Amino acid sequence: MKTNFALPVVLFFGLLSCNKTQAPEQAETNTATVQAGQSGVHDDESQKNVVQTAMASPDHKTLVAALDAAGYVDALSNAGPFTVFAPNDAAFAKLPAGTVEDLVKPENKLKLRDILEYHVYVGVIRENMIQPNMTLNQVNSKNVMVTKGETGIEVNGAKVLAVVPTSNGIVYVIDTVLLPE
Repeated sequence: MKTNFALPVVLFFGLLSCNKTQAPEQAETNTATVQAGQSGVHDDESQKNVVQTAMASPDHKTLVAALDAAGYVDALSNAGPFTVFAPNDAAFAKLPAGTVEDLVKPENKLKLRDILEYHVYVGVIRENMIQPNMTLNQVNSKNVMVTKGETGIEVNGAKVLAVVPTSNGIVYVIDTVLLPE
C-alpha cells in the first residue's frame, strides 16, 4: 500500500508560512513600496524610463516638479511607449512670472495636466520617422506640428535641443513650453 506524504508536507509548510510575522518596520516598507506604483520600482541596471531620465537631468527640475504636482510620475514611469517633448528649466523660465507657481497649486491641477498632456504622444516617434509638417495627436487630444528641416527639429516652433532614448520611449528636450490653445 502506497502512502501519499505530499499532502501533509505541503500543509505543514503552508501553515508555517502563515505563522511568519514581519517586523513592523519591514511591513511598513513593503506597504510603501506597493503604494508607490511603477515609479517606486528601484532598478539601477536597466535603461532609465522617461521620468527617471528627467529626474537625472539637472535641467528638468521644474518639469519633474510639475509631473509630481499633476500626479503623473507613475503614468510616465509605465511601459509606454511615449514620445515626450520635455521643456527644460530655461523654457519654464520664459513663461510670465508666477505662472509655474500658480499651475502647481492643487486648484489648478486640471490645467496643469492639460499642459503636460500636450507634451506627450503615445507611441515612439524616432528622429528618422519625422516627416516635414507632421501632425501628432497628443494625450490631451490636441495636435502639435512637428517639423524637420535644415535647422533641426521643431515642435510648434519650439526647438529640439537633444534627443534621449529611454526604456519606455523617447524624450525630445525642447526650449519652449508648449501651451494648448
